[in-house]
Amino acid sequence: MSKSKILVVGATGYVGKRIVKASLAQGHPTHILTRREIGFDIEKVQMLLSFKEQGARLVEGSFSDHQSLVDAVKQVDVVICAISGVQFRSHNILLQLKLVDAIKEAGNIKRFLPSEFGMDPSRMGHALEIGKETFGDKMIVRKAIEDAKIPYTYISANCFAGYFVGGLSQLDSLMPPTDRVCIFGDGNRKDMEPTIQAAYARIYHIYYEGCTMNFEIGKGGGEASKLYPEVRYTRVDEYLRRYL
Repeated sequence: MSKSKILVVGATGYVGKRIVKASLAQGHPTHILTRREIGFDIEKVQMLLSFKEQGARLVEGSFSDHQSLVDAVKQVDVVICAISGVQFRSHNILLQLKLVDAIKEAGNIKRFLPSEFGMDPSRMGHALEIGKETFGDKMIVRKAIEDAKIPYTYISANCFAGYFVGGLSQLDSLMPPTDRVCIFGDGNRKDMEPTIQAAYARIYHIYYEGCTMNFEIGKGGGEASKLYPEVRYTRVDEYLRRYL
């Protein structure tokens, strides 16, 4: 069988660059949306050129140019979006609505994977207000996808080891603490910067409430390790040994 042609949006980010590498490694014809907004970010430009040397095709497009998105989408079978959705970086989740419009008009996409990857937003309607924006925006995008009858897959990976394991979820470093550890309580500390408050709200739901493991995967969902048994997952103890 021929390999699906894949378009990655947000290919230079934390998740996106890993998706590009995996797609190329598995032999998929891999396209990367090269946005004009990249400007003078030389690190991103060099990363894109590196991907091109590895076999990826760079496709120019912009969220401010609807036709350019339609033209890019028409060249592939699958669209994977990995644009940022966290407050301390760039919060761009709703930009995907323009991508949804382009996919709907193109009419050829067999599968769309929107930028999710974290906690399942459909289970976070009760989230603390300060950290609720990301979940709400993702649900808006989900509704647009389903209303447009676009085939989709939502990936909920809960927490990334790079952010939550190495630094033991401390908010001042991603490296393991050596002299002190902040033990999180019920979130009653006030007067913090909004982006930090939002991060603490996530930590409250993860560690105090247990939102990543207080449910069973329901109908229509699947556990990744069962869907893809050939993938070897890294255990927490293995991950932490990297820092020794």
